[in-house]
Amino acid sequence: MRQSTARSGEPMERKIISVSVRRQLTIPQKYYDALGFDNEAECILQDGGLFIRPVHSVGSEFSEQILADLISQGYGGQDLLLKFKEYNRAVRPAVRKLIDEADAYAKSGEGRVPLGELFETEE
Repeated sequence: MRQSTARSGEPMERKIISVSVRRQLTIPQKYYDALGFDNEAECILQDGGLFIRPVHSVGSEFSEQILADLISQGYGGQDLLLKFKEYNRAVRPAVRKLIDEADAYAKSGEGRVPLGELFETEE
């Protein structure tokens, strides 16, 4: 294992791992635990490399809000459970769509504000 510095100036660990004949990788246990991997990983092709990060359940972040809203609508018992599952399944695609739209907007350059304007002090 080698340690170097990332572009951000933070320490970065580097480890060479093998790729199986079925194109499978094994994430070193130390990295797996430190990053909180579960049963899914997101792979991003970027800058001539592959960036792999854990996928955390997005729905769980909104569970309390979803339940509170459904209860306020009068759902209870089995109906509450079924409606909650339906809403919870819709969260991830909705968040993914928002991220994709934000990425497209950022790449378009629309609404670009010069850096100096962002940090101007009010007088």
